[in-house]
Amino acid sequence: MKPIKIVLSYARRYTRILSITVIAMMLLVGVQLLVPLIIKNLLGILSDNGASADTLRIITQLALLALVIFIVRAGLSFVKSYYSHIAGWGVVADTRKYIYERMQRFSLRFYENKQTGQLMTRVIDDVGQFEDLIAHAIPDVLVSFITMIGVLLVLFLLNWRLALLSLIPIPLVVLAMRGFARYVRPAFRERQKELGNINAILNDNLSGIRDIKAFTREKEESQHFDESVERHRMLSLKAIKLMSAFDPLVEFASALGTLIVIYFGGRLAFNQVLTVPELVAFFLYLDMLYQPVRTMSVSWEHVQRALASADRVAELINEEPEIQDPPNAIKLNRADGILKFQDVSFEYQAGQPVLNHINLDIPAHSVVALVGPSGAGKSTLVSLIPRFYDVKSGTITLDGQDIRNITLESLRQQISIVLQDVFLFHGNVRENILFGNPHASDEQIEAAARIANVHDFVSTMPDGYNTLIGERGIKLSGGQKQRISIARAILKDAPLLILDEATSSVDTETEFLIQQALEHLMRGRTTIIIAHRLSTIRKAAKIVVLDGHCIVEIGTHEELLAHKGIYYKLNDVQNKLGLNAVTQL
Repeated sequence: MKPIKIVLSYARRYTRILSITVIAMMLLVGVQLLVPLIIKNLLGILSDNGASADTLRIITQLALLALVIFIVRAGLSFVKSYYSHIAGWGVVADTRKYIYERMQRFSLRFYENKQTGQLMTRVIDDVGQFEDLIAHAIPDVLVSFITMIGVLLVLFLLNWRLALLSLIPIPLVVLAMRGFARYVRPAFRERQKELGNINAILNDNLSGIRDIKAFTREKEESQHFDESVERHRMLSLKAIKLMSAFDPLVEFASALGTLIVIYFGGRLAFNQVLTVPELVAFFLYLDMLYQPVRTMSVSWEHVQRALASADRVAELINEEPEIQDPPNAIKLNRADGILKFQDVSFEYQAGQPVLNHINLDIPAHSVVALVGPSGAGKSTLVSLIPRFYDVKSGTITLDGQDIRNITLESLRQQISIVLQDVFLFHGNVRENILFGNPHASDEQIEAAARIANVHDFVSTMPDGYNTLIGERGIKLSGGQKQRISIARAILKDAPLLILDEATSSVDTETEFLIQQALEHLMRGRTTIIIAHRLSTIRKAAKIVVLDGHCIVEIGTHEELLAHKGIYYKLNDVQNKLGLNAVTQL
């Protein structure tokens, strides 16, 4: 989509409001055109009638008429301003909602190549420029254009020769606007890009403030931020410099028009072709002619800035989601949980395989563990099940259906995931548990919390389940966050469960509590475990060993030890270290 089409496509939803705005603008122009006529008539009466009672009466009538005009003008200005802002903020809100909804459908691969701060700048700041365009730039340009047409009609009625002469500077301004747009818009686009960098740096630094302090990197990060701010300042000045060169040109054009009227209008008045009141009225209208030109020079800056932002917004809107539902996608109610990987291969980048020819059957309600060296593709394998990524070749089926033929929403409703790196949202404990099922009752929340061994530590908090846990759950320990994520999964009650190193990096006591919660969670579900701890994987019905991007061993704990392959070696290393875990799994 072309940038201007994006703005107009959302503006169409506010056609009625914008129509009111346009009508108010046209009436406003008509009202403003009456003021110089009043002054012209006043001067004519004073020069023709002199001092008389009729003159005083007419002066009073003209003053009252001017008062009415000023009151009406104020009212029309309010309508124009308010209704244009309704449309402007409506366009901004609609665009933001659409982009956010669209971004929800982008694959994880899209986000891996983007900075959060850059995306936030596009959704917030770049889209925010649309309000300036709808509520200020476009109305100002329209009012200016209509005013110019109206003034020109009046000027031609007063004296067509002088009107033609006064138009001489206008083509100069039009050419300048076309020329400056060629350079100003790219300059504003670069400025917006650098603003995105500032937001990206700020987002990273605020998220990693603990590490910055731990490694005493405050000075270096401040310097990094300062450099980006300085680049933004220089790019802003570059864009403003271009616009600042445009403004004097418009002022010069206005002055040139006035100079022409002074010379030729004075000669016409001297030769009595034009009366003095008509000449004064011509000067007043001439100012009204060039005032819109000056206004458009300012509006042109807003237009170019908004279009530069629209360029960046267009990139998001034109981005096609990599993973989509096929036309005849099947909606699942509740799966039994039979998973099959048939000759599955996958790569993040072309020519760099991560998984090669994976064949694996996972029966319903069974527990399967994935182990192997770091980088073998364990986490990638489970990421293919909810279609965070799509396979390069082969198929994954759920209950006999290719998961690519199942709607994404219903597929992901079948899966609960508990990760090592738990993400909790800023809010209270209740809200974070409810993330698993927004419609759950308080009784269901507490039941899930008890099973996940959350209830006891939450009960000791000042506000219980309403206790704020801070951004990313910063006020909680790692084990507490992990148990809340398990409570989420319990509340979701999905038939498939993925545990990605859910018990790593916690102490023995916490591991015991988490393991208790997991045992409750795993009952009656098809469970895939990626784990370090032997206590988690020893009881698995099937242990799958990955190495070199493919499956090298499959069996129970005892069978794999008897085989004396990779699993045996990894287990032997951990036994020698005295750890009840398989590191690097």
